This record gives sequence, C-alpha cells and structure tokens, in this order.
Amino acid sequence: MIAGFSITSLLLILLAGIGAGFVGYAVGASSLVSYPALLAFGIPPVLANASNTVGVVGTGIGGVMGARKELKGQAVRSITYVVIGAFGGVVGAFLLLKLDPSVFEFAAPVLILLSSLIIAINPRGRMQAKQAAADATAQLKHIEATEATDATDAAKRATTPTAPHRPPEQLVQPMSQDSWWVWLGVVAVAIYSGYFGAGAGTLALAMLDAAKIGPFHKINALKTLIGTGANISASVVFIIQGAVDWPAAIMLCIGCFIGGYIAPPITRKIPANIMRAAAVIAGIILTIDLGLKTY
Repeated sequence: MIAGFSITSLLLILLAGIGAGFVGYAVGASSLVSYPALLAFGIPPVLANASNTVGVVGTGIGGVMGARKELKGQAVRSITYVVIGAFGGVVGAFLLLKLDPSVFEFAAPVLILLSSLIIAINPRGRMQAKQAAADATAQLKHIEATEATDATDAAKRATTPTAPHRPPEQLVQPMSQDSWWVWLGVVAVAIYSGYFGAGAGTLALAMLDAAKIGPFHKINALKTLIGTGANISASVVFIIQGAVDWPAAIMLCIGCFIGGYIAPPITRKIPANIMRAAAVIAGIILTIDLGLKTY
C-alpha cells in the first residue's frame, strides 16, 4: 500500500491518465475520463477535482511548448492571456475550496453535461473546416493572380527556378480591436478552468473564433495559454491548501503525458466522429450516474 492505494489501484489510475491524455488530444475532454476515474477510487469530489487539475497540468505545458510557432509574434497577447488565466485559476480554485462541498457536488453533473454538449456541437471541427475552406480560397486566388500575369513574365519564370509562392499568412488582430466581451469571456473561462475545467478549452476556442481574433491554428494555441495559466495557479492553491491526493495526482500526470504522446499516430487511423461520439456518450452516462447519486 502507498498512501492508502494498492499498487493495482495506482496502475489503474495510470491507465486512466493515459486514456485522459488520449481523449484530451483527440477531442479536448480529458477531465471526462480522469475526474470520474478518481471518484471511482473513493476520492471525495472536491479532492478528486483538485488532484485532477494538478494531474493535467503537464498536458497544457506540452501544448504550449508545441505551439511556439503559432504563438510567434504574439508575446503581449500571450502574456496577457497567461496572466488572466492565472488570476482566474486562483479565483476558481478558492471557489472550489471555500464553498460548501455540496455546491460542487450538485454542479458537477451539470458541468459534465455542458462539456459533453460542447463536444457534440464540435465548434473545433467546424472552425477547422472553415479555416481549411479559407486557406483553399486564398490559394485559389493566388493561383488565379499568378496565371493572370503577362506571357513574357510567364516565360521568364519557366526558365528561371523560383521558390513556390504561398498566400500571405493570416495574422491575429491587434488587442486594441478586441471587443469588450472578449475579455469578460477570457476571465470567465479562466475562472471555470480553476473551478472545474472540463470543456474549458473548447469554450475558449469558440469564443475567440466568434470574436474573429485570428485563424484557427493561432487561436487554438492562444486558448491553451488561458487554461494552462489557470491550471498552474489553481494547482498552486490546491497544493498550499493541502487539497491534493499526491499518489493519484502523480500517477494521473504520468498517464496524461503518455496518453498525449501516443495519441497522434493512433487518432490518425480513427474517424474523429467515432471518438467524439464515444466521449459524448461517456459524458452523458456519467452525468446520469452522478445525477442519480446527487439529486
């Protein structure tokens, strides 16, 4: 036994972490796997949620490191989002710890159902499709403009090797052009991330897209900053307050890293709709189960 856990239990939490990391990469809903897994091992809801937050921190850090190219040239906005995320994470963490535990127990089924519905609506997939269409349109216009040049220039290009032409890169709009409600949305997502977090990334992505901040791949990187800042600061609060079950959190963190690492080559072979449907079904089942136990 290690801090009340058998070796078998810790290995099962590790497996749950692998599943959470995989699902988190595939459909952005790692907490739909990791949180109920911790509940299944008898960890109280608030303690399970706090330990889950610590466990999934590695996922956000890895995502930010992998998105350095997309974040290039966005230092001010990136720092701003991390700072807002950090403050919001602290607020969310204190709400979780200071409110009566029954508040979270009653809210959890609703929050899980909300995250399941977000996955079902799939704003991320819609944005990817829209971005692909925009890229194709830009490429077509570029080809048409190239073909419209005079014959002399065309002949010259035919005899002189040149680098392939690419459409100009789409940029993120200046922060001064952001609507006021965008900042309220960023703050709300940050607080939600610190309080619970399931589906927070997808919410942030949908909000930034609605505000037309920039192209999909850039706002996808930006939304990661909000959640990462919130999860790190919330984790610090949970650790200081002694609200973390360390054996579970450590095994979960290791599992999330493994799951996120092995997910890309596997998900390429599995239709996205199948993975999304599985996550939604699991979320609905969990909502019903927790709802019956709580209400």
